Amino acid sequence: MTAENADGIIGKVLVAAPIHEKALELLRKNGFEVLYREYPDEDQLVELVRDVDAIIVRSKPKVTRRVIEAAPKLKVIARAGVGLDNVDLKAAEERGIKVVNSPAASSRSVAELVIGLIFSVARKIAFADRKMREGVWAKKQCMGIELEGKTIGIIGFGRIGYQIGKIAKALNMNVLLYDPHPNEERAKEIGGRFASLEDLLKESDVITLHVPLLDSTYHLINEERLKLMKDTAILINASRGPVVDTEALVKALKEGWIAGAGLDVYEEEPLPKDHPLTKLDNVVLTPHIGASTVEAQMRAGVQVAEKIVEILKKG
Repeated sequence: MTAENADGIIGKVLVAAPIHEKALELLRKNGFEVLYREYPDEDQLVELVRDVDAIIVRSKPKVTRRVIEAAPKLKVIARAGVGLDNVDLKAAEERGIKVVNSPAASSRSVAELVIGLIFSVARKIAFADRKMREGVWAKKQCMGIELEGKTIGIIGFGRIGYQIGKIAKALNMNVLLYDPHPNEERAKEIGGRFASLEDLLKESDVITLHVPLLDSTYHLINEERLKLMKDTAILINASRGPVVDTEALVKALKEGWIAGAGLDVYEEEPLPKDHPLTKLDNVVLTPHIGASTVEAQMRAGVQVAEKIVEILKKG
């Protein structure tokens, strides 16, 4: 059990990125002093961590070996979100520091963005909006498709894939699934069936990607696999940018191998101003906003705060 000091404070938490006020309240209510500094650089972080018991970050700042070695009291590194790319996990493990995150916090938010991207591409909503602002009544250019009765292929059937499957079922879509570790029980819940990656690509009208970035998933969607898809198909990527070979995708969109794409993630972020993707009318682009909802950010902050309280109160 962590001992209290004379002021009743049982520990100090550095919050190095914006998190929801409810998370800060939870920490204070449980006897923790909260020090808030938004996105400090490495030199600032080295100074700030010298007497803290825990640190909370988001996708930044980076918690490097240098930062970890400057924090003799540090017991917990918490990432309010999914990935842990910005934490030196080896250095933390060597020191016996626990590293926690909130992987489920944004699942519904990402899933709803994916559905929004699908509708936007299928009904040419973003394109129509641009034309309206240009003073062009582009009704004839905006022929779209309905989603009911179409087949959605979900590559990666984890938390997000499952949420998308639930929504797709409500839209009366057929659901195809691909995952190296198939969960038949969950697939049954949404009326989905597992297929090989090749069959999924060939049969689906909409394909959405929900896989981590690994050696095996780097450029999972390449020129060869894009050519397997229907020329009426829509590709959605809200997972990790390098899962799709961007050069091959641009070629596919220009030459009509597929009908369109909706992207929230990119091989290079931020996306350069004059990137070829920005010149295409059959792609909808958003700036990595899958988890950018009030609800997701509240859950992410509260979940990591709860984990910090549990770990530090156990001592």
